[in-house]
Amino acid sequence: MTSVSEGRFPSSSVPLITPGPLRTTLRTDDGVRIEAVYEPCTADAGAAAETSFDSTAIVVAHGFTGSVDRPAVRRAAGVFARRAAVITFSFRGHGGSGGRSTVGDREVLDLAAAVEWARALGHRRIVTVGFSMGGSVVLRHGALYTGRSTADAEAGGVTGREGRIEAHADAVVTVSAPARWYYRGTAPMRRLHWVVTRPVGRLVGHYGFRTRIDRNDWNPVPLPPVEAAGLIAPAPLLIVHGDQDPYFPLDHPRMLADAAGDGAELWLERGMGHAENAADESLLTRIGDWAVAR
Repeated sequence: MTSVSEGRFPSSSVPLITPGPLRTTLRTDDGVRIEAVYEPCTADAGAAAETSFDSTAIVVAHGFTGSVDRPAVRRAAGVFARRAAVITFSFRGHGGSGGRSTVGDREVLDLAAAVEWARALGHRRIVTVGFSMGGSVVLRHGALYTGRSTADAEAGGVTGREGRIEAHADAVVTVSAPARWYYRGTAPMRRLHWVVTRPVGRLVGHYGFRTRIDRNDWNPVPLPPVEAAGLIAPAPLLIVHGDQDPYFPLDHPRMLADAAGDGAELWLERGMGHAENAADESLLTRIGDWAVAR
């Protein structure tokens, strides 16, 4: 795997001379260094490889305690790569990335850096796919980063949106995402809150899950996922959730779908648990097909 790391983004000419996977370090708008991996599409390898850089790229946002090298993330990337090029990365505080996890708040900057890298490589169409915490991040990213200019967004009555064309997603997929913050209605979520909010819990996160967690509370509280879902249109939105999810019951995806209205599709997956660890090859293939078709 080729490694490239200097500058805010690697040179867009790199993939033209390096057709295999690329590992690099990106820098976010707030200065955090983020590890990322680019994998070209494996479909029709060979003749199509030289012209694939102007096609679709899927950017994968992992769940809390995940990372670019976790087996479930690599498995998802491998399945998606049969349909499109794929960028995976580790959120701040995870894996080899710098900084500390804010559990879905400033992680939107990490995703924006990965999307910008995909466009710098020449991809014209970007689909973000997020799992659990990453699912909430792709929703907020889709609401805050649009294909319109800031002036157009404000003229349309949507103030406070980023409006940075180079960082926007053309379609969004959220898997096993919460609809609202501070949810403690299940035992796994109560344990997660203990890990995030307690000093001893953060030590467990650091040494047990290799996740470095910021000690500060959110200030201000980020845009809730359910509100973000209503701001993503006209970009297509796919909401995927398992009916056996131990973290978030089915009222969460239904709230997201209701907020998004006609701009969203809702897939309730029978027998599925939570996030990337529970997403089997069949589901990942269908998500990849949806991403390319939309």
